[in-house]
Amino acid sequence: MTRTTTILLDGLHDPADSTSWETFDRRYRPVIIALSRRMGLAEADAADVAQETITRFILEYREGRYDRSRGRLRNWLLALSRTRIAEHYRKGARARIDGGESHVREMPDEATMTQLWEQERRTVLLRSALEELRSSTKTDERTIEAFELLVAQRMPALAVAERLEMKIEDVYLAKSRVAARLRTIVHRLEAACEGE
Repeated sequence: MTRTTTILLDGLHDPADSTSWETFDRRYRPVIIALSRRMGLAEADAADVAQETITRFILEYREGRYDRSRGRLRNWLLALSRTRIAEHYRKGARARIDGGESHVREMPDEATMTQLWEQERRTVLLRSALEELRSSTKTDERTIEAFELLVAQRMPALAVAERLEMKIEDVYLAKSRVAARLRTIVHRLEAACEGE
């Protein structure tokens, strides 16, 4: 268990420790929303799932139901999220059946849900790393934009160069520089989450 994780978990016992709660919320709310959206929920329903999951987490955590020796925090949050998503599925299924539809969407199995959770967690982590890169370094915005267009949006290098009025070799250089800086930030963010 890392020191950062221990500090965060200890801080969550104190309702007045706004820093720990904000860190927790910033780390997990976007993952829960993204997972819910991947499961087909509308944006408002996904936000509801996140709020319900975090509320349930707060209640159960304060009651002492989370035991570190029984598993990771994120696995417990995934289980709570899965339950809330299933409730929304059931509500939606009832509405569709009442509306005359016969097809009812089924929840994926636990292994698939875990895989989707990890994918969304990595996406949120990368997004956080990009935000940090923008706010805490002197990296030129055009350099970051070149990286995003080339890597995230899979735009051809020539199209990126034309769009940003850069030489093609500068596009590749931007990709390399941003990727190296992001690796460092992502590694640090991952280390902060280790054990959760």
